[in-house]
Amino acid sequence: MERKEKILELITQGHRNVKTLAQYFGVSLMTIYRDVRELEKEGRIVRKHGELLLREEAGDIAEEKTYSCAYCTKPIEKRLEFTYRLKRGRSIKACCAHCGLLLYKNIREEDIESCMTWDFINCKPLSCFSAWYVVGSSAMPCCSPSAIAFSSKEDAEKFAKGYGGVVMDFERAVEGIEQLMKRGTPVKIEF
Repeated sequence: MERKEKILELITQGHRNVKTLAQYFGVSLMTIYRDVRELEKEGRIVRKHGELLLREEAGDIAEEKTYSCAYCTKPIEKRLEFTYRLKRGRSIKACCAHCGLLLYKNIREEDIESCMTWDFINCKPLSCFSAWYVVGSSAMPCCSPSAIAFSSKEDAEKFAKGYGGVVMDFERAVEGIEQLMKRGTPVKIEF
């Protein structure tokens, strides 16, 4: 049996990531990635959040709703998403902490029920209001100047030590990113 056919069989048996398939066949990850890409091009499988699914299991992925940032209109990448949940079931999504922080003053505080983003290191969800932000670092995961969210101040400080920027709580990060965005004004943020 050809390896690609065997991969399809193994996916139905629960071998749903590249690493387990490489181990099963005793080949490199790159070898399996090549096979997976071919199977994707053929429309037989879909990769979704690192998991391999048969096309029929995945449903019609093409019809999945893609969101764009309410501030800069970029497509939203899940691991950087910044979401305000509002009363009456509405939500406002931003592509990253940079845009999310800039949106904050455009939303009436009494309308906000919660705000969620993702920790930059471990990709776990966290409240935007309790997050620590590194603002103005040299790392640019999305918009510039960068604002990157962390669940712990210690992780934010370690990141800032390596990539620069200033560690701030939510309120200060809102002010800091606004200062950096002022047109024509070079700003050095210090808190």
